[in-house]
Amino acid sequence: MIEKKYLKTKPECKVKFALPADKVGTAKSVAVVGDFNNWDCTANPMKKQKSGVFASTLSLEVNAAYQFRYVLDGIQWLNDDMADDYVPSPISYDNNGVISL
Repeated sequence: MIEKKYLKTKPECKVKFALPADKVGTAKSVAVVGDFNNWDCTANPMKKQKSGVFASTLSLEVNAAYQFRYVLDGIQWLNDDMADDYVPSPISYDNNGVISL
């Protein structure tokens, strides 16, 4: 799930990335990775909420598109069903999600 909240005072958008409990399964850690953090699995860990949803909110510049994915337990890669688009990954046969701001 992706929620976008555009700021009126800055050219930024607060983007909330969230993965529901049924997508996370038994994973202990979830991170959102992408162009915005050089695909670093440790840069933006998501926090587990009481409902079991893992979520993280990032401030991203507007007028840009970012490729991203989720990483569960450092090994399993997932796309978000709510991504604005999907493009082929330059390093695997998978697709990366795209968020356009």
